[in-house]
Amino acid sequence: MTQGEGEQVTSGWRAEAAEWAKTAAGAFVAFIAFTTVAFAQYEIPSESMVPHLEVGDRVTVSKFAYGYSRYSLPFEAGRLLPAHNERMFGALPRRGDVVVFIHPVTGITMIKRAIGLPDDVIEVRSGELFVNGESAETGAAEFIERRTNTGERQRARRYEETLPGGLVHASLDLTPRGQFDNYGPFTVPAGHIFFMGDNRDNSLDSRWEGMGPAPIENLIGRAEIVYATALGGCEGGEIDCPMQRWLRPPHH
Repeated sequence: MTQGEGEQVTSGWRAEAAEWAKTAAGAFVAFIAFTTVAFAQYEIPSESMVPHLEVGDRVTVSKFAYGYSRYSLPFEAGRLLPAHNERMFGALPRRGDVVVFIHPVTGITMIKRAIGLPDDVIEVRSGELFVNGESAETGAAEFIERRTNTGERQRARRYEETLPGGLVHASLDLTPRGQFDNYGPFTVPAGHIFFMGDNRDNSLDSRWEGMGPAPIENLIGRAEIVYATALGGCEGGEIDCPMQRWLRPPHH
């Protein structure tokens, strides 16, 4: 190989490497823009949102639904920024939205249903939910036997609940004497959202003093659709099959 040919090979390699670097940089910028501005994904870690969401399900989260705060940044970079109670292009959740947010005490990422908006009065009497004195209407209950995430059989009462405003969703009741079956009345503070899990007796949510209502700043986004579901859980016979969830929104 002559000196000129060697220089051409080196020049070609450098040009190709530069193009690869530009492509990688462009892809990284696009990823940052996508995860910061538009969407994120979240894997369900617990049974607090059964029957709508099972452990291992994955949901797509729209960050633009409620505007942007420091928690909208990817890689949890927002935790390094100072607290601030304002959101860019901020909007409140609808009552009944399934929301991904940051736990106000522990800082872990959570997913629950928005039940109370600022200044709402939340009360639970013998398991029945009241919002601003109005009972959340419930449909006829069915008794089911399901398989838990740990493989145990569990008896439960499943029913549909209609929140004030009209959104209908399924809820699960495990015991008539649950820890939070009697709660309140509690007025949701300004700038906060009151969250509850659909699995009412297996959810440490805003009814629990260890969490309480979450500041609006802590909202990450609205869960839009279940794009992947956990395998198994449907055996037929005496064991009830989980709800159909794939490519369905968890809001109703």
